[in-house]
Amino acid sequence: MALRDPAQAQGICLPRCLAAAAASLTLAACVAGPAPEIATPPPALPDAFFFAPDEAVSSEVAALLPAEDPAFVVLASAAIADSPTLAEALARIDGARAQAERAGAERLPNVTADASVVRNRINPAQFGDAGAGFIPEVQTSYGANLTASWDPDIFGQLRAQERAAIARIDSASASALAVRNALLAEIAGSVIDWRTLSARQTALEQDVAAATRLVDLSRVREEAGIAPGFDRVRAQAAASASRSRLATLESERARLIGRLVALTAASAGEVSAALARTDQAMTLTQPPAALPSELLANRPDVLAAAAELAATDADLAAASRARFPRLTLSAVVGLLAFDPEDFFDDDSFVSTLAASVAAPLFDFGRIEAEIDGAAANKRIAFQAYRGAVFEALGEAEEAYGLIAAADAEAELAARESDELERAARLANVRFSAGLSNFLEVLEARRAADASGERAAAAIGRAERARILLWQALGGNAAEEDESRADNAQAL
Repeated sequence: MALRDPAQAQGICLPRCLAAAAASLTLAACVAGPAPEIATPPPALPDAFFFAPDEAVSSEVAALLPAEDPAFVVLASAAIADSPTLAEALARIDGARAQAERAGAERLPNVTADASVVRNRINPAQFGDAGAGFIPEVQTSYGANLTASWDPDIFGQLRAQERAAIARIDSASASALAVRNALLAEIAGSVIDWRTLSARQTALEQDVAAATRLVDLSRVREEAGIAPGFDRVRAQAAASASRSRLATLESERARLIGRLVALTAASAGEVSAALARTDQAMTLTQPPAALPSELLANRPDVLAAAAELAATDADLAAASRARFPRLTLSAVVGLLAFDPEDFFDDDSFVSTLAASVAAPLFDFGRIEAEIDGAAANKRIAFQAYRGAVFEALGEAEEAYGLIAAADAEAELAARESDELERAARLANVRFSAGLSNFLEVLEARRAADASGERAAAAIGRAERARILLWQALGGNAAEEDESRADNAQAL
């Protein structure tokens, strides 16, 4: 019987192997069922916010930030450039991008090269007397191989893993935007608190000046024998109360500087210099009208939760497809010789072409457990997504409500301050005309002293409420969309 050429035998065997593999794949596809279906309906949101302002308001979300304040501009730029918290979040994007690149590379062929020199020493006597003269005792082989293998991913497991990795890039990017928004909101709030302290200081200094004038007046009256020394003591007590409240502002300033140092990674001197820039008049911007549905597109934490849900869905698909067989195609081309001079001869050429199929047969529930775990992770991600949506809705409702309440409080506090200052001036006029006593002047002054500081604090709270609304609505959507585009281009 004639021997068949090895290349011809290989050409006949390979189609048979592929046919057997196709039959196995078909059988496995019939046996394995689809991935479990987990419903993820979109959360039902109301048509409008309960505390939303008039729809005629056309202000932008970005206008809620104190963007015209030079201190905020300087400190925000410093934080974005060098904040450790933000740098950590951006590094997580790089990590997620690396995972996605690795998942995409798994779908491509893997080509390796190797070279070897092997020296073997044997005992020819083990082959009997015949081998002692014909089999060398020491044998050296020289080899070089180029190996390629590829998984065609017939059932899409690798594609599903790549989709999951790409979705986690979106999740990491949205989480970084959430960190950025929180950072800017904290800086804006701290700057507003600093400006509020300045306004309170101005009001308290005016109170101290007015109380000091009363002390001087009472001293003159006491020295003239017109009034008892008790009036002077009460006037001095009122002035001391204003000075005491003025002194407490320094501890609040120290707290704000320490907080801004942590947020911006700048020194206390740099933070103090930025805050010392020209103060801007605190103005109450009208809150913009928005729809609850816009939270789904603008809130970074909602976008991150949605991306994580998409990633877990792809994880579930990949786990389910592990029940199917995997086809691997491989080839090896190399050179093998026992003498360096014969290394590139035609006889030293060797090659191998193989196709293999591996499928689970009896795994005793391992794959099913993986599928159940992936399904549970998807349910967890869906509930986390719903939680992020309703947390965003609640924060936006709260911010709108706080703005309405804080604006009303600021308006009433300013009116109260004006009225009490007018009452104090009238008390002075009546006292000068001899129509009232010094006690009425002192009481009127004491009431007016506290009102100016309360009005400044109320305006500060109204400004603070606008920062909460800015963050609740997702921050500057245009800048976030640009950041997402930059991340996409970087892939």
